[in-house]
Amino acid sequence: MSRVALYTGSFDPLTLGHVDVILSAAALCDRLIVAIGRHASKTALFSPDERAALIKASCGAMLAQRQCQLEVISFDGLAVEAARAQGASLFVRGLRNGSDLDYEMQMAGMNRTMAPEVQTIFVAASPGFSHITATLVRQIAQMGGDVTPFVPPEVAAALRRRLQP
Repeated sequence: MSRVALYTGSFDPLTLGHVDVILSAAALCDRLIVAIGRHASKTALFSPDERAALIKASCGAMLAQRQCQLEVISFDGLAVEAARAQGASLFVRGLRNGSDLDYEMQMAGMNRTMAPEVQTIFVAASPGFSHITATLVRQIAQMGGDVTPFVPPEVAAALRRRLQP
């Protein structure tokens, strides 16, 4: 039986912190589904299809080397429903700090109540990535700053193309 994990987020944009979690998760499962949440109330920089392409371009080869199948999907609604639809038995969540832990523990408890068959696994961020957030990356990019220390090269190029005056 293969172990299927679901890693949800907006990934707008994909950061090196996200990649760090994805690589850690690849050691825990046979199939990793990166699930892009679509929220009508949020204005995204990249469309779900663009984000999916960037995730595949940035992570696909690395996961293939680790014998972990990467899939990228988009979903509306509850993560527990996306997990059920994909046959996932694990949620993967990244932790940067204690604030993340407090929030993620609440979410894990709610998810566990709604979907007891799906276990949450927490992955601690590597020290070099714990300060990176997609929100700060977007702000730096929108102000013309250099985001290359924070995102994969494919994402840096996409941000330059998107935000060129």
